[in-house]
Amino acid sequence: MANMHKHPVRGLRGIDEELWRDFEAATRRAESDRSAELRRFMEWYVRRPDAEHPRRPATPEPPDDEE
Repeated sequence: MANMHKHPVRGLRGIDEELWRDFEAATRRAESDRSAELRRFMEWYVRRPDAEHPRRPATPEPPDDEE
């Protein structure tokens, strides 16, 4: 069918907007995306063969306060 996705959409509840935005920024710094990192964590968590714990991205650089 025309608008059918290959994978079903999974909803997450109880995640505030700030956490969701911060997670998005962190996954971008890691050159990844939220879905890939959540999937990687879940595979590690349930002990799938060859699954590795996701690595955290580097801490973001603080903005320069030059005026």
